[in-house]
Amino acid sequence: MATAPIQLYDPRVALQFFKAGGKPAAVAQGSKFFGEGEKAQPLLLRRAMMYLLLDGEVDLVARGKVIGAVRKGEIFGELAPIGNLPRSAAAVAKTPCRVIALDDKRFRAALERKPGFALVLMGVMIRRLRETIARLRAADALRADAAPKESAVFDKDRLRDLARGLSDEDEIHYNSGKPIVSEGQAGIRMYVVLEGRVAVMIGGEMVERLGPGGVFGELALVGESPRLASVVAETDCDVLPIRRLAFEMLVKTSPDFAAALLRSLAGRLRSLSARASSPDRAGTPAAARG
Repeated sequence: MATAPIQLYDPRVALQFFKAGGKPAAVAQGSKFFGEGEKAQPLLLRRAMMYLLLDGEVDLVARGKVIGAVRKGEIFGELAPIGNLPRSAAAVAKTPCRVIALDDKRFRAALERKPGFALVLMGVMIRRLRETIARLRAADALRADAAPKESAVFDKDRLRDLARGLSDEDEIHYNSGKPIVSEGQAGIRMYVVLEGRVAVMIGGEMVERLGPGGVFGELALVGESPRLASVVAETDCDVLPIRRLAFEMLVKTSPDFAAALLRSLAGRLRSLSARASSPDRAGTPAAARG
């Protein structure tokens, strides 16, 4: 049965979500929201914040140059609190602004109240991933300097929960070397690696290696867009397929599941953006809002 595309970004929906966790505040012209390379320091009580811009305009600055702007109704700075990652650019109030700010705790509290917003935020991050990959393709810069390390999204306990019935399908076994999904094809499932290891390939280059607890294919479920990457079984492996309806149900009913996927997307976006923004490659990093 056909399902409706996952909701695209809507400033009104974003406002409802941010109001569930924070309150509007005024910010003077010239004030810095955060600096390039800045990271949260919990021991010093400095937490990373994400922002919704209610009024005004914000400049994004990297290596001393303005590389973008944030306008009314847009979100910025979301990668740092979601993925605990350093900022890829500074954000400075170009005009007097009003914002709502959420740190990681308030973001999680808002996600508990309105978990469906995770789907909207995934859509924003996936759009930036597509822009970054297009930039890397244009610069012929997808080749990694070193083979990616193995990564995972879910721990063993969460894997057991998924395997016990949160998915609506049985696990599938793939022999080493077998393709699982292909770049450009339509996607109706995401997958969780239960055993073994898979390689994620874009343009024939490995960009990610996933072990047990790793997820792939979720990007094609947001916005019903073609798959961004191919995935091949690097070893014999077992994967758990999850269809779109089950995926949406899991995101909307499990803040833990939603938060884990958002952290995974933030890490992928930051990793690819680091390649796009290296000094010997032209272009503006697509993830510079965070």
